[in-house]
Amino acid sequence: MNLYGIRAIYLFEMHRAWRTLMQSLATPVISTSLYFVVFGSAIGSRMAQVDGVSYGAFIIPGLVMLALLTESVSNASFGIYMPRYNGTIYEVLSAPISFVEILIGYVGAAASKSIVLGFVILLTARLFVDYEIQHPVWMVGFLVLTAVTFCLFGFVIGIWADTWEKLQVVPILVVTPLAFLGGSFYSISILPPLWQKITLFNPVVYLISGFRWSFYGVSDVSPAISLGMTMMFMLLCLVVIGWIFKTGYRLKT
Repeated sequence: MNLYGIRAIYLFEMHRAWRTLMQSLATPVISTSLYFVVFGSAIGSRMAQVDGVSYGAFIIPGLVMLALLTESVSNASFGIYMPRYNGTIYEVLSAPISFVEILIGYVGAAASKSIVLGFVILLTARLFVDYEIQHPVWMVGFLVLTAVTFCLFGFVIGIWADTWEKLQVVPILVVTPLAFLGGSFYSISILPPLWQKITLFNPVVYLISGFRWSFYGVSDVSPAISLGMTMMFMLLCLVVIGWIFKTGYRLKT
């Protein structure tokens, strides 16, 4: 394992995050704060509890996941797209490091930024509403697992995209709508039976449900199923990335 190569890629990506701190951290936090003001304070004050939890506290896991998913995909996709765009990817590919070490460096940095963002949003939520975390170890586990999984997904997008427009298509037109429809602001149990079944095809439902369970012990889907679905998606991303490096798809052209 070439730790020096991993460290070089990781630190380079983290330094870029510090240079763009406003975009990387402040913007998602401000956006999430606005959600708390509108949904948590304005709407939540007029709504009854959801599954025994106040509405303002109920939406916290969903808002964290909403920010985590979009930022994980964006950070990872941009991180690998830039070397391809400016041609420095060939220096990385010719270096004495394996694709596993390249992956650890890029995905590790993107996941680190997303995890920090998740904890910052949790601290920000304290300014608006009180909440508890019944299973803190599982909360951290779901947070880290989700960040790593969607950073892997973002890595795939960053390699697939050949224009700046394509780089934004999936986060904006796919990930964000799925997060909104995945129970970020509501429990899927309030939906009609048919729509409950349709919603279960949305993979984000399992992420938000498992994460919410770690807070309040309530969920729309079994935590074990949520964990299993997340692991399956991570494995799928790893298989696709392995194929990309084996074939050189859009890396060597």
